[in-house]
Amino acid sequence: MRASEMKKGQTISIDGKLYAIVDYQHVKLGKGGAVYQTKLKALIDGSTQNVRLRAEEMVEEAYLDKRTYEYLYSSGDEHVLMDCDTFDQISLGDDAFGDGPKYLKPNTQLQVSLYEGKPVVITLPNTVDLEVTDTAPEIKGATATNQYKPATLETGLTVQVPPFIKLGELIRIDTRTGEYVTRVKE
Repeated sequence: MRASEMKKGQTISIDGKLYAIVDYQHVKLGKGGAVYQTKLKALIDGSTQNVRLRAEEMVEEAYLDKRTYEYLYSSGDEHVLMDCDTFDQISLGDDAFGDGPKYLKPNTQLQVSLYEGKPVVITLPNTVDLEVTDTAPEIKGATATNQYKPATLETGLTVQVPPFIKLGELIRIDTRTGEYVTRVKE
């Protein structure tokens, strides 16, 4: 496709590397033709870079196959996922999975984007519900706002929570920021 046909969120391949288009802007230079100033995010390592493309320049669009997988378990630095349609299992290392294991309990559903049969992007659910396994006791009469205390969750993740959170409670965590969202009523 031509650079002038790009859209935000598309996946493209440049020099054999996969990038997602984060942003682009049509820029008219003083002398010469117009260019597209694009901000690209590398899908393999997450780095971002700015690239200038002429409007008539050709870029290769990469089609990603998105599938729903179920997280089964972790063993050392290997994490096993199962395709929900075919029941095929794949094993991913820590480098491909990132912070995922901190937020996942067995049987959690997640999106995996595949390029030519290889997983390139793992998308966690936006929020997960985890049980508090260790935290300081509630302080009676503490009324100061924005006082948080550390809490360890069932997956080993440590987050800052409000002082009223007790041991054994279920709380919701935002996987994009790693922050406490709310208490979960059962």
